[in-house]
Amino acid sequence: MKRIVLGAAMVLSALSLSSTAEAKGCIKGAVVGGVAGHMAGHGVAGAAAGCAIGRHRANKADRRNNAGQQPGQTAQ
Repeated sequence: MKRIVLGAAMVLSALSLSSTAEAKGCIKGAVVGGVAGHMAGHGVAGAAAGCAIGRHRANKADRRNNAGQQPGQTAQ
């Protein structure tokens, strides 16, 4: 039980220090990966992999959304 509370406190402190622009996609992926990794006995590795995959997918979605814009236009 102490490990869960300590882990949750560490995650919350890390989230409060991180920038939202850098964390886009990472938080959701880390949560999903951490839960899946915990079931397999590798929670930290699952969270790290989930963060990387979530960030990759967020970047991919950003590129797809920005590809349709004309040069000189701003996103709204």
